[in-house]
Amino acid sequence: MGCQIALLRPATLTMPPKAANGKKANGGANGKKSRNDDDAFDALLQEAVKESMKNAPVKKNARSGPVATPTAADAAAPLNGATAQQKEAEAQSTADHPENPYPPALPGMPRQTWPVPTVPVGKQFVYGCFPAGEVVDHPGEMNTFRHSSEEKRALERVSEREIQELREAAETHRQVRKYMQSIIKPGISLMWMCDTLEAKLAELIGKDGLSRGQAFPTGCSINHVAAHYTPNTGDKTVLLYDDVMKVDFGTQISGRIIDCAWTVAFNERYDPLLEAVRAATNEGIRQAGIDVRLADIGAAIEEVMESYEVELGGKTYPVKCIRNLCGHNIGPYTIHSGKSVPIVKGSELNVKMEEGELFAIETFGSTGRGRVLEDMECSHYMMNAGAETIPLRSDKAKQLLKHISKEFSTLAFARKWLDRTGFDRHLMSLNQLVEAGAVGSYPPLCDVKGSYSAQFEHTLLLKPTAKEVLSRGDDY
Repeated sequence: MGCQIALLRPATLTMPPKAANGKKANGGANGKKSRNDDDAFDALLQEAVKESMKNAPVKKNARSGPVATPTAADAAAPLNGATAQQKEAEAQSTADHPENPYPPALPGMPRQTWPVPTVPVGKQFVYGCFPAGEVVDHPGEMNTFRHSSEEKRALERVSEREIQELREAAETHRQVRKYMQSIIKPGISLMWMCDTLEAKLAELIGKDGLSRGQAFPTGCSINHVAAHYTPNTGDKTVLLYDDVMKVDFGTQISGRIIDCAWTVAFNERYDPLLEAVRAATNEGIRQAGIDVRLADIGAAIEEVMESYEVELGGKTYPVKCIRNLCGHNIGPYTIHSGKSVPIVKGSELNVKMEEGELFAIETFGSTGRGRVLEDMECSHYMMNAGAETIPLRSDKAKQLLKHISKEFSTLAFARKWLDRTGFDRHLMSLNQLVEAGAVGSYPPLCDVKGSYSAQFEHTLLLKPTAKEVLSRGDDY
């Protein structure tokens, strides 16, 4: 969930029409619901989805259709394990591979393997020695004393466990994204890509229930879709050469979240767009620090972002900040914890960053109108705090909420994750939870069709002595 948008309204799933006599299509006698109505209703929806996908025409250059790489069999294989291609690559993976991009191991510890990483991050480092991110002084004269202050150093030592958990989650993010950057190519299925990423993340972080794992669904929003898209079950979208894709995923250990994203574009004509957003994010990181006003960060980001332009099809487009998207602070098991980091001037005028806070600094640039609206089928959901106390009439909805609470708590989840954990007929119940306010829905956020958007994001911690850009890597 690598962004925040003001005034998000819950999205509900479309319900089937009533029959001509005014009774629901699957209702019992006299319009009353039978015990099996919910199952029949969901089954009807599932069959309708399958039928519509089966009968949908396939255009020669359409997004959905046959996938050349990987094979059709491989495209579904991550659901049940590694693909044949992955298994072959893993068999050839070694720590001493001549092209291994991972850093040398510490004495006595195993080095990560290549071309497929197979060693959990926790086994590569002695606890307390996870790699630090980019450590930078807090800006401003009011913060110059922090490095030499024994009081601030003592405060930092108290939070050492939190810092180590964040660093382990950040190192996992770096290693997973390095692997994904090596296999993301035009023609891949987005479902296959997300499944592969999520399986590798679970392996490298040592997934263990809610204590460590993925923080939110893998975003792979394309072109005018800026955020909050991941494929639902049955989605056959493939990545094309001329696409601009935002890859946004999170890792978490003990609820301490790393939220980090980058943009993939194969066609060099999009380079100025990507460079504008990367530079704007870096400027936001440079400006951030203890006692810095959020409004000042937004103004600095906007100035950098909108100094760029990009030429597409013989026409020059200014790169615009997507004004109603912004960064945010992060709390334990809470991806958006109250404060927003604007990417334009004029908002959050009197709000400052504070010592000890964790922030996601992210920016979005677009060739469109620079404003997004909710559109398309929803895939991202998140249980609201206090949801367990909300009265629900449906037993099916109660069961689903209990499952969501156990599996995800207040971390965001994807509909396909429900499908794969025993709740493949969840549409009606999920809709009821959204309407009751127990679960929030976060549909894709879209600029005008035909436009292109990019995103870069890092997580930073405002430590007492300095700020640490935890997710910084040699890639961005």
